[in-house]
Amino acid sequence: MTSHTVSAAAAGTWMLGDLEVNRMGLGAMRLTGSSAFHQGTPRDRNQAISVLHRAVELGVNHIDTAAFYFSRLRSANELINSALAPYPDDLVIATKVGPARDASGDWVTSARPDQLRGQVEENLRQLGRDHLDLVNLRLMGQDDISEHFGALAELRDAGLIRHLGISGARAEHLTQAQVIAPVVCVQNRYSIDAPNGEQMLRECAARSIAFVPFFSIAGKGREAGAVHAEHDEVRALAGAHGVSPAQVRLAWMLQQGAHVLAIPGTGNPEHLVANVAAGALRLSEEELQLFDSIDRSAS
Repeated sequence: MTSHTVSAAAAGTWMLGDLEVNRMGLGAMRLTGSSAFHQGTPRDRNQAISVLHRAVELGVNHIDTAAFYFSRLRSANELINSALAPYPDDLVIATKVGPARDASGDWVTSARPDQLRGQVEENLRQLGRDHLDLVNLRLMGQDDISEHFGALAELRDAGLIRHLGISGARAEHLTQAQVIAPVVCVQNRYSIDAPNGEQMLRECAARSIAFVPFFSIAGKGREAGAVHAEHDEVRALAGAHGVSPAQVRLAWMLQQGAHVLAIPGTGNPEHLVANVAAGALRLSEEELQLFDSIDRSAS
């Protein structure tokens, strides 16, 4: 498949509330460099901006970001603003609030409910928006999220936020949130070798809520990326289809349900095209079953 025929639309679409998005999106964390969390070398600014331009050209209309995605010299939100504003009408930008980092990049305590408005306004300023399409409350070990989610619901009622979601959540968090305001997505870690998200995958399917997995390519590597040896099953299927292991992982993820939205992160133009192309890859039932042993043995 050449880059001229690649389109994010090949993966199908899903509704985030009243906003239709292609199921293949883009995560902005890696736009800032080898790590969004201060370590590593800042990525070339022009290359990062070119990735954003190319993503939109390929039909990506769902970008996931956060004000705390920044490294030395680079801010994901600022890059998005510089590259894409004025924004296409169909572009949905999702961001996250809750965690906070100081200017040196160190993590500080998670925001209190009364501090969330400041985080929302920071995202608005950085992105150059008068409202945010989607804000996910990123949980940091809370058992009860009612106060935090309630604070965001008030900002939604005030017109600063259009839709709400939660991230790093358990089933009881989803129940708590839905009592307060509609939840359009849940963003949790999930991949071939991190199957603990399956309960939430099913919960979201039952409630027609988008499930947005992160680290779907990196797997156990998490923030460090795909640094672990790839599973034999993944490499075998990649060879059989003439694609990369990363593309197999994305195809498997998208076939876990029509409500699954992929947000693979990259600052590499070639990887971007390959990721979007994976939305057209279909694995057979027999091929999907090959991964069952990985899931059972994963921690």
